[in-house]
Amino acid sequence: MNLKTLIYLILILMATSCQQSEKKYAYVDGKAIYSPQGEKLHLKGVNLGNWLLPEGYMFKMQDCNSPRKIDQAIRELIGNSATTAFWDSFLDNYITEADIKWLSEAGVNIIRLPFDYRLLTHDDYLGRDMHGYKYLDNAISWCEKYNIYVLLDMHAAPGGQSGDNIDNSDAYPWLMVDEGMKQKTCDIWQDIAKRYADNTTVIGYNLLNEAIPHYFDDDNLKPNLEPLYKKITSAIREVDDKHIVFLGGAVWETDFSVFTEPFDDQLVYTFHKYWMPPEQKEIQQYIDFRDKYNVPILMGESGENDDKWVKNFRELLDKTEIHWTFWPYKKMNNTRGPMNYDEPSTYGNFIKYAESDRSSFAKIRTLKDSLDGIKPKEVVAILNQFVENSKFENCYSNKGYCKALEFNLESK
Repeated sequence: MNLKTLIYLILILMATSCQQSEKKYAYVDGKAIYSPQGEKLHLKGVNLGNWLLPEGYMFKMQDCNSPRKIDQAIRELIGNSATTAFWDSFLDNYITEADIKWLSEAGVNIIRLPFDYRLLTHDDYLGRDMHGYKYLDNAISWCEKYNIYVLLDMHAAPGGQSGDNIDNSDAYPWLMVDEGMKQKTCDIWQDIAKRYADNTTVIGYNLLNEAIPHYFDDDNLKPNLEPLYKKITSAIREVDDKHIVFLGGAVWETDFSVFTEPFDDQLVYTFHKYWMPPEQKEIQQYIDFRDKYNVPILMGESGENDDKWVKNFRELLDKTEIHWTFWPYKKMNNTRGPMNYDEPSTYGNFIKYAESDRSSFAKIRTLKDSLDGIKPKEVVAILNQFVENSKFENCYSNKGYCKALEFNLESK
């Protein structure tokens, strides 16, 4: 073998090696998502809802329905230090390695991880600040151990993208019009991307959840959404050019008319779909979008329905090769999800207080005097039992719902 041939072979080996190293991340190619090994993926999983962004309806409340409202009700009853202690215990125990292990054994290969941006900033959130990366890191580490991808979902963005309880905001999607909030969102996403740029368990970044609901149709906010997505993606690409970016439509993530041609070669488009007939005509617009632009689509949220409906919709998604993550994984006293746990016996006392009229200090004092079972020690006991019941070892799977998702039921 002469020197020229040897050099040529070395160069080929080096090029091949570089290409292989480039494929260490999951990636988009046409309508499909591929593993780092080049295998076509069908993503199927759940949302870890209520953990890093508590929701009132998951706490069995309607009006006291956002993290700050729930937090305020608890502080009125037991004070600041005890409230922070409750949230610390909740965050440490609601989702643990045992939950992720069970999901892996059930057959899940992705979890969508909703979070409030406040966890990652100096904003006061659940009694502390800058404590969120601890939970993101833990979840990602567990998922790496059990071969599950993590989709990071900014469920609550600066200024608010939905103007409802789900983004813990001020009753309007100010993010769509506030340049300062747009920049803050870009900065936080850039920090996240910088932290996880080399992490191959993170499959990508779900930039915003359910932006611009139907309440605000007359405000002409929809044209602002895709430009904001471009701005955030540009900030991410300054530090991370590998991970997939996931973009959700407007109007509770159902409206794809806000999108033009894809502006990045690693995009997945996401839609949410609840409480409709589980028929293909209900999702045909997303399939048409996929075919027109040659991009993958993910059904990011659905569920909250009976076993038969979930089975039929899941089968439709599988048949049409749509990736899916059902909502939620775990919920108290509920059969419409994979995992269930019991409501504390005296929990109704806390609900009664939180849902009552507390619009003035006088009303709060009167309410405390008039209701039984809401003395500080009693409320602390109720909340401690809530956390205890939600621990994986005290949860139990909903067999019919798990069967509807084709989960393996042998493990719990």
